[in-house]
Amino acid sequence: MDKEEIIGIVYHPDYLIHTQGYHPERNERLEHIQAVLREHELAGRLEMMDPKPATVEDIALVHDLDYIHSVDRACREGRSSLDMDTYILPESYRVALLSAGGVLTGLNRIMDNSPKRVFVLNRPPGHHAEYDRAMGFCLFNNIAVAAEVAKRDFGLQRIAIVDWDVHHGNGTQHSFERDPQVLFISTHQSPAYPGSGSVHETGRGDGEGYTVNIPLPPGSGDPEYKLFFDEIIIPVLDQFKPELLLISAGQDAYRMDPLAGMQLTFSGYTMMAAELAALADRWCSGRMLLCLEGGYHLEGQAGAVLHVLNAIGRWGLPVTEKGPDLKPSDQAQRLLEDVRSTQGRFWQF
Repeated sequence: MDKEEIIGIVYHPDYLIHTQGYHPERNERLEHIQAVLREHELAGRLEMMDPKPATVEDIALVHDLDYIHSVDRACREGRSSLDMDTYILPESYRVALLSAGGVLTGLNRIMDNSPKRVFVLNRPPGHHAEYDRAMGFCLFNNIAVAAEVAKRDFGLQRIAIVDWDVHHGNGTQHSFERDPQVLFISTHQSPAYPGSGSVHETGRGDGEGYTVNIPLPPGSGDPEYKLFFDEIIIPVLDQFKPELLLISAGQDAYRMDPLAGMQLTFSGYTMMAAELAALADRWCSGRMLLCLEGGYHLEGQAGAVLHVLNAIGRWGLPVTEKGPDLKPSDQAQRLLEDVRSTQGRFWQF
């Protein structure tokens, strides 16, 4: 058996402040995860880390400075939302800086190999946030800020972002669609919010070929995700040879999530995490950084996070939920051929 890994957990109680009880993206999401981690008595396997806030300079690597100031101003003025989906409170700007800062705290620790693997349990999430606007519960794009800081502070030239949230990471894609130093791979339900992420969105200019979208049909589960990890995602990553692996880890493709229609089980999350951990061992000296995105079935999200930690830590805990042993759907097989045909201009399959 491979040696167990200690996994860093970045968390701050102020992540609970940004919340509205009726909204699906509320503080109970983190409270349930914390409860499950306590229940499984993971002392000795987890290292708790306190985040520091990101600076405006950090956020401005990804976002328009006027937009950043507008979020601050809207919170101070007591506005209730930035768009129809994205609420704010007076403390939301400060908490959003702390959320992005949590990912930077994790980045600094994995680059120091202390430890090599970190999961950031942060909110608000980030992958929908665009250059100059909030979207889909997201204020600032946490994972994109981390990728830019990795280039700025550590001189990295090949960074991979894998986004397994059920919704397409439009903000992350748009941040890097012209950048050949950042490979963005997204699995997501289609059709679904925000409506982007087609197979044929492959990047622009110098970044063409460094965006890989896998818009899975509703009802996709463990067999379909396994198919695309084995046939597309891991082969592309092995050819890219990333120096750093970042994961937008939303758990809303879980089979009971109320905002989506996918069928992933804890076994599926275990598979994805284990394959990416092995990839990180091959190319990134074991370093991988995960940050929380969506996930709105409270027990399902917490269980999925536990199974992801178990997989990347090689702890050997039992997988408590598996889907039916089925072949991938015909729709998924047709999608595979479409992705191969589109991405075959850039990658070998």
